[in-house]
Amino acid sequence: MRPKRPSGPAVVPRAAQKCTLRAVARSIDLDPIDGIGVGTIGPPGRRQFFLRASNASETFIVYCEKFHIQGLVVRIRQLLEAQGLGSPPQEVQSPPAEPGEPEWIVGQLGLGYHESKRLFVIVARQQAENEDDDPDQLATARFWATPEQVMAFTRQAERVLSSGRPTCPYCGLPIDPGGHPCPAGNGSRPIL
Repeated sequence: MRPKRPSGPAVVPRAAQKCTLRAVARSIDLDPIDGIGVGTIGPPGRRQFFLRASNASETFIVYCEKFHIQGLVVRIRQLLEAQGLGSPPQEVQSPPAEPGEPEWIVGQLGLGYHESKRLFVIVARQQAENEDDDPDQLATARFWATPEQVMAFTRQAERVLSSGRPTCPYCGLPIDPGGHPCPAGNGSRPIL
């Protein structure tokens, strides 16, 4: 049974609005990958996130939102714990992802573990352009990674996520370069 899609127009990331994505989205299955990373374009507060995976013959890049990466990091940690794989060794490094031409915009991002292969699979599903799009026709990318690769990805993604705007110690909201109206200081939440 498929989860119900949210109603309303699809949200297109800011950077994606400024570029031309491929007219026909393609699906891909990189099994296994050589590397995976997350990167950003733009200043903190206006960053566009992207996910980049590659193997010996191909590199695949998709735009995504910050909440996609945050959710993926949480799910990786849960699956690592469930598989008894522990925390990542410190010497494993995942380089930051370099921007490139994205294939499409992510609507859903998920994670699974294939026990017989002993590989994690990151599954990205293309965002629908409108409500009438057939979900079965949307592109899908599968990136198969070792436990060490997802551990390194998690650390690298956390560095990227934490390099955004600082958060206010009183209310937890992000602080823009010009400051921010703190609800803890003036008693009202800012209009977003």
